[in-house]
Amino acid sequence: MPYRATTEDFQFLFDHVIGYDQIAETELFAEAPSDMAQAVLTEAGKMCEEVLAPLNRNGDLIPAKLENGVVRTSPGFDEGYKAIAEGGWIGMAADPEYGGMGLPLTLQTAVNDMMSASCLSLQLCPLMTQGQIEALEHHASDDLKNLYLPKLITGEWAGTMNLTEPQAGSDVGALSSKAEDNGDGTYSVTGQKIFISWGDNDITENVCHLVLARLPDGVAGTKGISLFLVPKLIPDADGNPGERNSLRVVSLEHKMGLHGSPTAVMSFEGARGWMIGEPHKGMAAMFTMMNNARLGVGVQGYGAGEGAFQQALEYALERKQGRTPLGDKGNGTIVDFADVRRMLTQMRAELFAARAMAMSLAKAIDMARATGDAEWNTRAALLTPIVKAYGTETGINVSNMGIQVHGGMGFIEETGAAQYLRDVRVTAIYEGTNGIQAMDLVGRKMMDEGEAAFRLLEEIETQAEGARAQFPNMSEAVWSAAEDLRETVEWQVEQKDMQDRFAGAVPFLMGFARVLGAHFHLKAAIAEGGKGPRTELARFHINRLLPEHVAQFAQARAGAAGLYALTPDDLVS
Repeated sequence: MPYRATTEDFQFLFDHVIGYDQIAETELFAEAPSDMAQAVLTEAGKMCEEVLAPLNRNGDLIPAKLENGVVRTSPGFDEGYKAIAEGGWIGMAADPEYGGMGLPLTLQTAVNDMMSASCLSLQLCPLMTQGQIEALEHHASDDLKNLYLPKLITGEWAGTMNLTEPQAGSDVGALSSKAEDNGDGTYSVTGQKIFISWGDNDITENVCHLVLARLPDGVAGTKGISLFLVPKLIPDADGNPGERNSLRVVSLEHKMGLHGSPTAVMSFEGARGWMIGEPHKGMAAMFTMMNNARLGVGVQGYGAGEGAFQQALEYALERKQGRTPLGDKGNGTIVDFADVRRMLTQMRAELFAARAMAMSLAKAIDMARATGDAEWNTRAALLTPIVKAYGTETGINVSNMGIQVHGGMGFIEETGAAQYLRDVRVTAIYEGTNGIQAMDLVGRKMMDEGEAAFRLLEEIETQAEGARAQFPNMSEAVWSAAEDLRETVEWQVEQKDMQDRFAGAVPFLMGFARVLGAHFHLKAAIAEGGKGPRTELARFHINRLLPEHVAQFAQARAGAAGLYALTPDDLVS
């Protein structure tokens, strides 16, 4: 079967799991009720099925390339991008004052989910633009907003983010790019940036780069960095693309996957730029875009996993391999074998959990914006590293299992099964590695002594308590796991040496995600009435996957000493 848009899953999540009606009840989003949301998703789903999905293999087999200084995109990507732009899917959540739809981020996130599953390489382009739109809405001057936002929202212009340099990866403060005041409201930006997704293309009229650089009086480290908007083509007096700016694509990276997405080495050679936000406050402005991207990348992760799952399921339903255990009662293909069924069910369970977490995070961001309630902002901050890390790890693990379901054919490139794993692997690395996300969770997100986590745990335990009569075993398992998480959070906040927190940060985050996933699965079972496929999926997750939290929390509480007991020389020998 070709890619099938997951619109029914979204409707179920919206109506029964995350409470989309709460968003629609706010004044800001009153014009986006549930039935309208479903109509929007149905339309987006058709585009993903009919236009984007057929481009996925082209992007892998015929990569973007650099010809005489011009980036040529993969065949068909121009028409795919045109469908995205003309459908209004880039500016869904953008401010209507500049041409956006003003819809909830929750809806935009669901559309990005489907686009990621259908063609991840192409979806990266509008994702970068969406992040730039949000950064400019929050931090740019009115003149820059009026000039750039309408073009970015329509998709006529595309946006990028330029942070990384050869010597400055996760340590952005080590960058060497410089900016000098031209005395006319513009700055000359000079430096080299690497790993720039969609650094250039031949499908939009202009490419607008957000670039981190240091002013002459900027102090060392992140506190001395400023942010600049540097367009490929400088807009003329009428706002149309004009003269070429002093920047160029040096080369395109040869990557493991995402071949259809041109990842550029960019050189800025005294390029004219405009400051975004205050001098030396560039990281604050860039973090607006980065936090948007962290939700987006988590969605990319499990979204690609959805594509891998659908292909693996199709193969398992068609592949015959001897007599199956179910005999005449089965369908005679490998889907009847217990281990294949285990893999497919785990893939489905993990994808549901990751999707529910992402939609809950998007809802928290929408509610914070609509109500101004700080509690929603706190919830969003807590969920962001979990959604980014678990969503991408889910995409990697599901795509890997997809290859295994294919057996030997999964190792053959012609089936396309391996592409999902190659494409999604980088999502655990960019926009802050998953290790950094985990350190953020046990560090910055625990500066409140765990209060935000404890409030979330209260909700999890309250739901589990209320479901004991209907689901005594599942409810007890979820409640008990939540108590284990509570104790582990308490241990975390008691550690004054941050290395002891960091040493077990990744297993802590993954254990946290296991508990959250079980919570959402239980909620789905309750909504279904206790009988049906969602209930059985919940039972699988809670009985077979949730128990992993015990080992994960044991690792989280082990501290750092054991990691440093072996010296680097010991590791060599």
